[in-house]
Amino acid sequence: MARRETGRRGRGSGQPNPVDVHVGARLRERRTLLGLSQEKLGEALGLTFQQVQKYERGTNRVSASRLYDLCHVLDTDMNYFFEDLPEDVTSQAPDPAGGLSESAQKANGKGDPLNKRETLELVRAYYRIHDPELRRRLFEMTKALGSLKAKPGE
Repeated sequence: MARRETGRRGRGSGQPNPVDVHVGARLRERRTLLGLSQEKLGEALGLTFQQVQKYERGTNRVSASRLYDLCHVLDTDMNYFFEDLPEDVTSQAPDPAGGLSESAQKANGKGDPLNKRETLELVRAYYRIHDPELRRRLFEMTKALGSLKAKPGE
């Protein structure tokens, strides 16, 4: 029986596919942002926490039906899991039929503040504020502070 060749994005190397690793990282990020444990997410999906761990590490691939379930449980859309794919991963993908615009192909930098722990903690703390008016006022204050220009020498 002939051994099937795998492309450079295949599983023949024994290493997880970089796309699977990215999807797993986004799964872990979303689960953490919502304050869910691996056990709780597993219960919601009818899985063990070990299966959730394997998805998060990219060891196991997330099927389309499981991705659909994850979107419902984690209250997000499928695009979330593929946002911010690193350029080294997207450059390995087959060329799209007809091509994409340059802006659609441009990958975001690695220093994306949305991927920082500080951002996740800030968002979690924000949503723990139960008073909607207080939360709105904090949001407006944060926007105002963010629009301030730094003074020279700071």
